Amino acid sequence: MERLDKTINSYLDVWLGPRDPRVKGWLLLENYTPTFIFSVLYLLIVWLGPKYMRNKQPFSCRGILVVYNLGLTLLSLYMFYELVTGVWEGGYNFYCQDTRSGGEADMKIIHVLWWYYFSKLIEFMDTFFFILRKNNHQITVLHVYHHATMLNIWWFVMNWVPCGHSYFGATLNSFIHVLMYSYYGLSAVPAMRPYLWWKKYITQGQLIQFVLTIFQTSCGVVWPCAFPQGWLYFQIFYMISLIILFTNFYIQTYNKKASSRRKEYQNGSTATVNGYTNSFSSLENNVKQRKQRKD
Repeated sequence: MERLDKTINSYLDVWLGPRDPRVKGWLLLENYTPTFIFSVLYLLIVWLGPKYMRNKQPFSCRGILVVYNLGLTLLSLYMFYELVTGVWEGGYNFYCQDTRSGGEADMKIIHVLWWYYFSKLIEFMDTFFFILRKNNHQITVLHVYHHATMLNIWWFVMNWVPCGHSYFGATLNSFIHVLMYSYYGLSAVPAMRPYLWWKKYITQGQLIQFVLTIFQTSCGVVWPCAFPQGWLYFQIFYMISLIILFTNFYIQTYNKKASSRRKEYQNGSTATVNGYTNSFSSLENNVKQRKQRKD
């Protein structure tokens, strides 16, 4: 394994240049192999997990889901706060910020972004809970692509550009995750579900996040600083891929459902008022069904 790590590290150093010495020896950052293995294991579980659960009863996981989502909500809130205060303390430039001019604030940002990288490993549990609960319809191409790539991308970010312009997308994403994981934590409690109305707006927020990240990253291209340009181009490309996939998800999930509901209403197949089924219509349909059975 040591020889493999040395070979991979030598290729990466030739390809991407010298690493940032400030993260030397940090947990999981020394070698790429652990991150790669975790990603392969994740994809194997995504593939084999539903097959294993096919003939088994789904697990509830309600209690652990509340704790898990609460933990990620608090972690995301911590990261968002620390990133915002670190950027303020370092006097970061919105248009382009290099990785060396923020002083002590740079180290603060680096520490927080390590937690951000590590949180992408924790978030693999999102998919594992879907598998255990047999919610396989939620394991989409978008879901797997996003989870599998983020851990790997952030390993590279942490080794070469662990602060500076890298802060922006992580800051926005941490804020979105506060909203998202608080929603999922509350939705694990059945009594809270009728009061949860912001799921649709989480996806809208994610799309706004990607657009803002592209805009801010593009500023670094137009008004460059010492931050490496290649990382900026890669981030723009990756954000575009997420916009395409998330837009498709939004259309499939919300626009098509809304249009199908309108068609059902117009055809009289269901009578609803403010989201509640009209009990008279339901009763009438039941009476008709009973008459048909008697005949």
